[in-house]
Amino acid sequence: MKQLLVKYFNLMLLLLLATSSSVCLAASKKEFKSVDATSLRLINRGWDAETTKSPYVRIPAAIKDSIRPDLWDRALCSAGIGVRFATNSSRVGVKYKLLKNFHMPHMADTGTKGVDLYVYDPEQGKWRYQNTNRPAADSLKMCKKTFVENVDTTQMREYMIYLPLYDGVEDMWVLVDEDAEITSGDDSIIDKDKKIVGYGTSIFQGGCASRTGMASSNIISRALNCEVVNLGFSGEGKMDNIMARTMAQIKDADLYLLDPVPNCTEMMCDTLTYDFVKTLREARPGVPIVMVEGPIYPYSYLDSSFSSYLPKKNVAFHKNYLKLIEDGYTDIYYVTSDVYDDEGLEGTVDGIHMTDLGFQSYADKLVPILKILLDRE
Repeated sequence: MKQLLVKYFNLMLLLLLATSSSVCLAASKKEFKSVDATSLRLINRGWDAETTKSPYVRIPAAIKDSIRPDLWDRALCSAGIGVRFATNSSRVGVKYKLLKNFHMPHMADTGTKGVDLYVYDPEQGKWRYQNTNRPAADSLKMCKKTFVENVDTTQMREYMIYLPLYDGVEDMWVLVDEDAEITSGDDSIIDKDKKIVGYGTSIFQGGCASRTGMASSNIISRALNCEVVNLGFSGEGKMDNIMARTMAQIKDADLYLLDPVPNCTEMMCDTLTYDFVKTLREARPGVPIVMVEGPIYPYSYLDSSFSSYLPKKNVAFHKNYLKLIEDGYTDIYYVTSDVYDDEGLEGTVDGIHMTDLGFQSYADKLVPILKILLDRE
């Protein structure tokens, strides 16, 4: 009987401790507060929200009726856009409403419509990847994710969230503890005097990165510690002259990176390249323009049609580069197709669009070239 009483007492004690612990945990659990991302710091944008009519659209609303509907549709994707902020919150999360809740069979949803969180490491002077949301949108196309918890609250930390690559965002909120401080962050961390504007195709847009931080524009941005405006448009990077004129409106652009060949035919490369680059060169004299050849796709090794045709596009593109130089246009630079993954051609998901390996290889080869041009006096 005595043993039974002891067991009963011990059991009641354990239940009491468990209940007390649960109550304490519940009491210490703070509520989230939602902070509109537009009240923080949006980066990697070419124009302000008044011009685009939405903070998450990538080109001016004024040209909508002057371009193909498909081009405008791709511009609604938030590729490359990021949100910067600083907080001392013990938790950091995100909530956002997707434009479409888009899905593709050859690209992970984490890249298509997910978002990545990075934190700045002041000791190493670099951005460190933290977490990604696995986008499971509800019936209202809302996604929500707590990225990190149990963070030291005695100091402010600098954060960055990269937005979806192949979907758009209608609204976004950063989630922090209700009593946490949150600001738009230290604007000196990212160099305000170095801004790259990149124009291209689905590849430059980010297809098919496994997550948003691995798109080439975002890798280059972190490597060079500067903003990179992503004007990659899936299937629509066709050197429309209106896009050259529009890109020239970005007055704080310090370098233009042009990679349109994958979306262009040989004829387009032959007839559109000169005027596209000339328009940009004359509108923004002195700003370096880097022209990048198109990739030689892996399947051209066996496919005789592509092994013959793909180099012809680059030949036409290069011919126009030489003519521009011959005609006296300066500060134009040319990068061959070797910038793409040429070490076994393992860097694509479908023979065209890049995996993270391909994007890292592409960025690693471009960064030294871009750095020289950005650092020159």
